[in-house]
Amino acid sequence: MATKIRLQRHGRKNYAFYPIVIADSRAPRDGRFIERIGSYNPNTNPATVTLNFERALYWVNVGAQPTDTVRNILSQEGVLLMKHLQGGVKKGAFDEAEAQRRFEAWKQKKQAAVDAMKVSMASAKELEAKKRFEAEQAVNAAKAEAVAKKKAELAAAKAEAEAAAAATEEAPAEDAAAPAAE
Repeated sequence: MATKIRLQRHGRKNYAFYPIVIADSRAPRDGRFIERIGSYNPNTNPATVTLNFERALYWVNVGAQPTDTVRNILSQEGVLLMKHLQGGVKKGAFDEAEAQRRFEAWKQKKQAAVDAMKVSMASAKELEAKKRFEAEQAVNAAKAEAVAKKKAELAAAKAEAEAAAAATEEAPAEDAAAPAAE
């Protein structure tokens, strides 16, 4: 029986997630499977992968063929590297302890790279938020300046109108006072 390690599609339209399963190659994509070994959720950033490492390694060692996407997932999780290292142990190139040491070194390096990426994404997001805040402050300052200018113009116009009104009131009073003085 030819077995495949592949993804089953679940979820709703435009929001799919994928269980990683071992299935007969003749079975339908979302149909019968032998074992579920993990899941893949591409909707998160970075994509979330849960994988039963030992079972995935077992199935790869017994000859289950992963699809292209699953091969990439298994490679990123280190299953294919461990298979390669186990092949080196079988050939006598190095012992099991050396294989574990190499795998742990690779795993730490990969985790450091993922952590650095998460930190850089967070700092980029924070920097973007800071830029948006500064741009908003600049827009608000420009609006406040425009409002202050408009208020000053209105106050000047009001003062001018009051001065004109006072001048017109004083002018008739002076006209009335002038004939009385004669």
